[in-house]
Formats: sequence, structure tokens, C-alpha cells
Amino acid sequence: MTSSRSPLPPLSSPSSPSGSPSSAVSRRGLLAAAGAVGAAGLLGASAGSASAASPGRASAALVIRNARVFSGVEHGRPAQAVAVGRDGKILATGTDAALRRYVGRDTEVVDARGNTVMSGIHDGHVHPLGAGDRSLRPSLDGAETTEAGLRTALTGFLAATGGAGAEPDRWLVVEDWNPVGLLPAGTLPHHRMLDALATRRPVILVGGDGHNLWANRRALDIAGITAATPDPVGGRIVRGPDGQPTGVLKDDAQELVKRHVPQPSRAELLAACAEVLELAAASGVTTMMDALVGRHELELYQELAGSGRLPQRIVPAIRLDVERTKDPAGALAYARGLRREFEGVRGLRFGTVKVFLDGVIEYPAQTAALLEPYLDGAGRPTDNRGELYVSAQDYGRLTAAFNSAGWQMHAHGLGDRAVRTALDGYAYARRATGLRDPRNAVAHLQLVDPADLRRFAELGVAACMQLQWAARDTWTVEALLPWIGPRRHRWMYPARSLEAAGARLAGGSDWPVDDLQVWNQLRTAVDRQGAAGTGELYRELEGLSRTSALRMHTAGTAWQLRQEGLTGTVEEGRAADLVVLDRDVTRCPVADISATEVRMTLVGGRMVHDADSSAGRAAAARTASARAARAAAGPRPASYAAVHGGRHRACGCGAK
Repeated sequence: MTSSRSPLPPLSSPSSPSGSPSSAVSRRGLLAAAGAVGAAGLLGASAGSASAASPGRASAALVIRNARVFSGVEHGRPAQAVAVGRDGKILATGTDAALRRYVGRDTEVVDARGNTVMSGIHDGHVHPLGAGDRSLRPSLDGAETTEAGLRTALTGFLAATGGAGAEPDRWLVVEDWNPVGLLPAGTLPHHRMLDALATRRPVILVGGDGHNLWANRRALDIAGITAATPDPVGGRIVRGPDGQPTGVLKDDAQELVKRHVPQPSRAELLAACAEVLELAAASGVTTMMDALVGRHELELYQELAGSGRLPQRIVPAIRLDVERTKDPAGALAYARGLRREFEGVRGLRFGTVKVFLDGVIEYPAQTAALLEPYLDGAGRPTDNRGELYVSAQDYGRLTAAFNSAGWQMHAHGLGDRAVRTALDGYAYARRATGLRDPRNAVAHLQLVDPADLRRFAELGVAACMQLQWAARDTWTVEALLPWIGPRRHRWMYPARSLEAAGARLAGGSDWPVDDLQVWNQLRTAVDRQGAAGTGELYRELEGLSRTSALRMHTAGTAWQLRQEGLTGTVEEGRAADLVVLDRDVTRCPVADISATEVRMTLVGGRMVHDADSSAGRAAAARTASARAARAAAGPRPASYAAVHGGRHRACGCGAK
């Protein structure tokens, strides 16, 4: 990709072969484009700048040519070029020849070298501030390890976080512990294993699944957890045969220990959050729905926006805990109060609330709510159907109250019983309010009963899926198949079945539950294997077409977030939230999509990532390093699909 300040070069200018990455970029030209679009968007176009374009036409701030434009518009016309106006909106799309008329004396022209230009990625379920917070602590990266190997890793972390000078009171908090990763398989965590470390410091390992925490004896003592400590509402203190705590805390019981852990300084946290937002921009993400927000997160967004470090559009989903779900009027007053206080923050758009309906499905947690009981691993039913945190009746009343006030609901539903509960609640709200398009959503949808597929379209409910988990590996097979059986297992992440039933598909990453690997996420939606899978997971039944996967993560999620009139497609009048890629993702081999690099990201016509700038190179290097580390690590536990930080306070964001 190259750029210039002269008129468009000849149309015979060579392009890269279809699907062949081309990353050449003129950093000076791209930075000039950022200035032209950004400044003009704020100040408006001058009369003089239009005079060099075709008579009667305002010149564009930026024209991207020699591209393969994926418009995201159903039955849209093929296009080679996009013109971006000085107000940050798309002026036109079309052929290179047709868009010559928008080139003025100060129009920046970028040659995409035959690669894809498309809408920026819309992440419909993510925890970006949690990713920032997590980045401040050491991580086990979901590794499977023996007890001896774990002690070796933790000994290194102790040395790296202060060594002897940190004794005896500095907490060691380690992220992304694999709750089922102790080897040999079946080994259960106990505080005695952590107590064997040569330290007196309190030590906790935070599960990558968000539902488990493992503490040593010192941490339990600081928290005052004994055999007599009752389980908190929504949580469990795991106990041994002797009735004593083992050190493992599940769900909301984690907060018994976490509340004692010192927090990073405000400056450290803000810097970390700004860095991960840059990573998201470098990955092509232009809009995010933060799926877990309270006052703490809103204050962080306020400070980031005020210091010019908030590059994306953010839709904050205000988290409602279980108690608030029982009081619709009080919950609505709470959400409205936060909106009034923070609605002036640039980049934020309110109108969504988040509710957890269940937990996670993988063994051994098995807290996702199922219609039929879990099996015992040998095909025999148990008496466990998981945990349903909110009844359909309560969820329906809550939904009716929020929908009537113009808000939309976003439900965490992994198990098929939780999914049905959400749909039953939405059906009740429709009957009660008469509203036909409140744009409610269910996220995750790991297991959906086939009887419920058509209800998404009937009720106008967005199906927000995290399809990077839809790959065959140890966690989607060994940790699931024996516990739910083949009949239910076939309905894992039923994307194509939902689409065929008329459902609107939306996409999300649930980052930092998983690494932010946007383009592998899109690839996996198609081939149901991705870069790390050991095989395909029902590709013939549930794999999406490439076009569906791209639309799902752009126009589909824009629809979920009620901003389809603003973003999500590349067409005249939409905001110029665009990405320029290093390959043609519409035609390259599907497996090559995973390695896609983003050369340029615009939000509202403003440059937020330039791969050839110093900041862009640093962000791209971090992204590439994470991708390489991820590939080297092998299959990631699919159970990480459920770090749902909010209700369980596990994604490190300190939701209030």
C-alpha cells in the first residue's frame, strides 16, 4: 500500500496477487492522511480544497484506491475505492475511475495494492479494561503443568515481583491459571501445594475461566476463611472431606479473598488500559461493547477519553448483579443514574445492561444451566443441571422495565437452559410492552436446544457468539463430550443453524478471556478449526460462509449495538470506521486469514492505527508476538469462554 499527494496513478498500476499479503506503506503519507481527515473533520472543509476536485464536488480528505472493498451490504455492488470526507464520513464508493472526481489538491491518496478495505471490526462482547488490568500481573497462560512445574513457574514469579524484599506481605497474584490443568489429569488443587513454596507471601492464582481462584493458606488466613465460613450467595468455598477449605474458591466466593488484594495505582492502570486499546486498534477493532461495566470502568473511560487515549467507540453494558435483577425499578434507576453522570464522555454510548444467567459448562465447573442433567463421564445422568442465577419470570419483568425505557438487555447464556430462560424473558417482555425491536441479545450460546433456534428471529434477538472457541480440541471434546453426550454435543456453537433459522449473528471476542486474535476468530467461524484446533468442530453442519463471518463481525454486531445506521458497512453516509488489510481476506485461503495484519485503522475518519508509524509498529509487534505465543501454546481451553468477570469479579476490572 502506498500513498501520494498527486492525482490517482494510472489504473494499470500493478496489484498484489489475490490473497498475497502486501504490507508496504508510506508512513509519511498515512500520517498526513490522519491529519487531513482528523483536522478537517473537526474544522470542516474549506472552499479552496474543493476547487481542485470535479466541479460541484467537495474534495475528499482521503481516497483509498486499488482495493477490494468488502462493503458488508447484502447484494452490494463491487467497489475498488472509497472516498472519505472531511466530516469523517464516507463520501462514496465505486471504481477507481469514478472516484477520481473526489481528488483535490490536498486529498491523500492511498494505494491498497488489491487488498481488502472493509468496515472496522465490531466486538460485541469484550472486557478491554479487564485486559489492561490483567496485563499488570504475571500469567500462566492457561498452561497444563505438573505440581513441580507449577512450583518452578511460581518461584520465578516470586523472584520477579520483589524477591526477598517483598516478604512477607506483598501479594503474588497470577493470572490465567488453568483450573483443570494440573497433571497428571485429575489432580485437584489444594492450598498445601502453594504452601510448599519458599515464601510467606499471600499467593493467589486466578482461573482463566473466571470462575475459580486458588489461594494459599496465608491468603485464606488474611481473608478469614475457615471451616466455619459460610458460602456467599452465588459462590462456593471448596472443602475437603475433613470440611476444611482447600483453597479453591468458586464464582462470587472469590471476592472473599480478592477484596484484600492491593490495587495498582491509577496511573499504572490507565497506562495499561491505553496500551491494550492501542492493541485493539492495531487489530482493526473500531467499536466495542464492554460487557461488564460499573462506576469503576466508567471513571476509567472518562479519564482515557479526557486524555485522548480512547480510540474506539464504546458501548458500555452496565452490569446488574443478581439482587438488582429482582428489583426492576431500582435496577433501572441505577442504570439511569450512571448514564446521567457519564453520558457526556466522548466515545461512550449508553443503552445496554448485562445480566449473568449461568456459569460455565466444562468439567469440573459445570455451572452452566442445562435443560437435561450433566452426565457422570460414563454416560449416566447425574442430578446436576448447573446453576440458573435468574429465573425466567424475574428476567422477563426486568427486560420489560428496561425495554420500555429504551434500553436493551445483554444476557450471558452458555447452557441451553440459560438460553431458553433469556428467550422466555424476552418473549414475556414483548407481550408486556408490545415493543417489536428492543434489540435484546444473548451472548456465548455454547449450547442451544434446536427447539429454540427459530425463536431468535421471531423475537428479534441478536445471537452474539464467540466462535474462536468453535474448534475441536481437548476442551471441546474430552472436557465436554463425556459430560453431555453426543446428541447435545452436536449443538455446540450452532452458528449456521441459527443463521438458517433467520437469527441475526453478531460476534465478540470476550477478551481477555481469550487472547485478542480477531482474524483467527473470523477464520474459525468458517473452518471450525482455527490456528490452534486439532480438528474441525462440526464444520459441515455449523461452519459459516466467509461472507457471513465477515458480516457477523461488522454489520451484524453494529445491528446488535443499534448503530447500523452509523457504522458496520462501507457505504455513502456511514462513518468512516475502516480498516485496510495486508491481504484480500475475501479470496485468500481460509487458513491464511488468521495471520492477517491491519495496515491502517480509521474511526470516524480519524487515524487510530498506522502500521508504519512508530506506535503502530510497536502495537503490531505486540500483536504478532501474542499470535506467535498463542500458536506455540497449542489449543486453549474452551472453558475460557466464560471469564465473565462481572458477576464473578474475575476479569480483574474491579466492577462495582
